[in-house]
Amino acid sequence: MEETSKTDGMSPGNRLTIMRQSPAYWRVVISNPPLNLFDPKMFAELNVLMDNIEKDNDLKVIVFESGDEDFFMNHHDVVNRTTIPDQPGAMPFFGNWPRFVTRLAQSSVISIAKVRGRARAQGFEFALACDMRFASRERAKFALIEVGGSSIPGGGGVEWLSALIGRSRTLEIVCSADDFDAEIGERYGFVNRAIPDAELDGFVDALAERMGRFEKRALETGKKMVNGRAGVPSEGDLWTSNHILQGVDLWPEAANAFTKMLDAGLGKVGDFELNFAGRLGDFPAV
Repeated sequence: MEETSKTDGMSPGNRLTIMRQSPAYWRVVISNPPLNLFDPKMFAELNVLMDNIEKDNDLKVIVFESGDEDFFMNHHDVVNRTTIPDQPGAMPFFGNWPRFVTRLAQSSVISIAKVRGRARAQGFEFALACDMRFASRERAKFALIEVGGSSIPGGGGVEWLSALIGRSRTLEIVCSADDFDAEIGERYGFVNRAIPDAELDGFVDALAERMGRFEKRALETGKKMVNGRAGVPSEGDLWTSNHILQGVDLWPEAANAFTKMLDAGLGKVGDFELNFAGRLGDFPAV
């Protein structure tokens, strides 16, 4: 995981680059060309990042953003998601994602997802696990596409959305497997604000820098108090969700849908990945 100054570029081979705006405020740029898939190497780097966050007494705010204009963070790299790479932080995903999310949600820092492009499946769940979400009005799209592929969201999508927006709207998002833009996200309550794309960077920077000037203990205590009242999912809730997903993926319907998606272009640069939700809606009924 590259740690760099504000003006340095991306480092080949790394999924995350830390941009230290100040001791109190870090930006983390997500880049895994060409589709910004969530893969085992990205998960390993996120685990190392959490270790660094927890050791840093000066850090107060962390902003996650994308180095890809089309994808904030995409779905799993489904072909390689059970691989355990030889690098620091690497570990099996299904049993350990709930631990990572819980560490992020309960950490002493404020986490912000600055969303441009598509946040689908795992990418949407990651954004939901952050403390706040600000999204480009013109360019952000959110989707839990799993039901359209004869599967179910695991690892937090159902739990976070149910806490944020309630039963009926969560059912709409989960069971339609469709894209939702930033304005609907703001109206429903899973996006803090939908902001014109040209203003998004300035808004998030100003907010992060403002919070970075406040006392860390006050920020941390305020976050703990809100977490205690907001229905934050437990690690056990997320663990159960992930393991239900493992079982669902063994269904013959899921295997059939997976084959159809691969044939349509899953994991490849092109129309299917750019218009995933819409293309799923065009598939014939099983």
